Amino acid sequence: MNIFAEIRGLIIATLDQMVAEGALPNGLNFDPITAEPPRDAAHGDMATNAAMVLAKPAGMKPRDIAEALAARLADDARITSAEVAGPGFLNLRLAASVWQQVAAAVLNTGTDFGRGALGQGQKVNVEYVSANPTGPLHVGHTRGAVFGDALASLLDFAGFDVTREYYINDGGAQVDVLARSVYLRYLEAHGQEVAFPEGTYPGDYLIPVGQTLKDKVGDAYVDQDESVWLAEVREFATEQMMDLIRADLKALGVEMDVFYSEKSLYGTGRIEAALEDLKSKGLIYEGVLEPPKGKKPEDWEPRVQTLFKSTEHGDDVDRPVMKSDGGWTYFAPDIAYHYDKVQRGFDALIDVFGADHGGYVKRMKAAVSALSDGKVPLDIKLTQLVKLFKNGEPFKMSKRAGTFVTLRDVVDSVGRDVTRFVMLTRKNDAMLDFDFDKVLEQSRENPVFYVQYAHARVSSVLRKAAEADIDVSEVALKGADLGKLDHEAELGVLRKLAEWPRLVETAARTNEPHRVAFYLYELAGDFHGLWNRGNDVTSLRFIQEDDTQTSQAKIALAQAVAIVIAAGLGILGVNPAQEMR
Repeated sequence: MNIFAEIRGLIIATLDQMVAEGALPNGLNFDPITAEPPRDAAHGDMATNAAMVLAKPAGMKPRDIAEALAARLADDARITSAEVAGPGFLNLRLAASVWQQVAAAVLNTGTDFGRGALGQGQKVNVEYVSANPTGPLHVGHTRGAVFGDALASLLDFAGFDVTREYYINDGGAQVDVLARSVYLRYLEAHGQEVAFPEGTYPGDYLIPVGQTLKDKVGDAYVDQDESVWLAEVREFATEQMMDLIRADLKALGVEMDVFYSEKSLYGTGRIEAALEDLKSKGLIYEGVLEPPKGKKPEDWEPRVQTLFKSTEHGDDVDRPVMKSDGGWTYFAPDIAYHYDKVQRGFDALIDVFGADHGGYVKRMKAAVSALSDGKVPLDIKLTQLVKLFKNGEPFKMSKRAGTFVTLRDVVDSVGRDVTRFVMLTRKNDAMLDFDFDKVLEQSRENPVFYVQYAHARVSSVLRKAAEADIDVSEVALKGADLGKLDHEAELGVLRKLAEWPRLVETAARTNEPHRVAFYLYELAGDFHGLWNRGNDVTSLRFIQEDDTQTSQAKIALAQAVAIVIAAGLGILGVNPAQEMR
């Protein structure tokens, strides 16, 4: 049940009637017409831009259209008033019964309330985390992991067929560095003193990996030339790191559908096939790039290279795919990887990158546009940095990692639910402050507590009602007389519940799961406000002495709030609280 979609449907049907009557000309486009909450709640329950949108193509004054539309809408039983404002805005007020029906819909549908068909089963690939397999995930990866996972769940809730994917960067030089670092720990496990050269990975997390390698091969690699052990240690170390990363993701509640290895692209013809596809479209050529302004990127050479004509698909400059020495650039396997995604039949692709990958956005979009002939959109979401604080001071070090705070540090300190929710309290491209003390505070300023507390309060009401011998079974609440919910404070909560299906659709269209967290905070605020008003206005209390029917109606409202909160938290990957301690 989407009240906003229903009223928009009513507006469109009324406009069709006006066209049939000759009050409006034929051929008007109704697609831009909206029905949404007004910016100022005092103006009504909904506002529509219909008259403003249609005035110019209809050759009429917007106010004339608005007045004619208002007169017809007022005849519908759901509309109590339709008022024209300003040059032609139309504000609508809806009957209380409309909002009361929302609670009934929530109770009858459960946590599937708001689940939509926007996606129509389209296949979407969401690639996120994709950290180099050289160590444990750090706090920056944590934000990307939470964002990507919540986005995937949101899209699933909105009717898309979602694949969660992790791209293992195991084909570059950093994996050789990992192997050499593990080898040093391996020698250390044999009792040798070692020093870590600059550029290697000195974190303590490699100590058990070195010991495990010793247990596996004994002293076979001790004092051996790198050519003897590098390839095997690289594969061994990568597997060990991926086991560590999978464990970190599990601690955060993240489960991937696909782990895709970059290494699988090399020596298999996949890179060549992707570039051949681009070449067949006239997009690969030999040339020399102009020297870049400012700092020179690592893939620029003042000599002939094999280039991708990415400027034909929106990029600023063409990009090298093969160096003058015949080796692939970093971009080449990324092209091949996304070519594989296109070949797998996805209707849309989403990549979640760290903020430091901003320079990669245009070239990747250009590549996917070229590979799919513009048929598969690629949305790249950048997640900004996380600043950590503890006791009011910046918190930076993690002995286990050597140079950074790990995902496990954060989860072990505050728990999975808090970590996930807090990571979504800012838009993905905005900096986020994570204070280990504040995120555990029990106050309104702590959004995760505030939302969890609302759900816990509903559980408390249900327990108290049962103690008072009030039937609060599912059947009883579904059969409650919701017409008793007529106070403005109660209707306010119902209006907020009605926004949920629309919010899901909007968040899914924009790929912005933080909107869910924001909505839950607002819903919790309205519910807490209703609860607190009950301290002064006894008729607003959820349990009314000697009035079972009224109590059931009010508890039904509370249960509807809990259901929507549980659904929203489910998208965010957070468990709803039954009680707060």
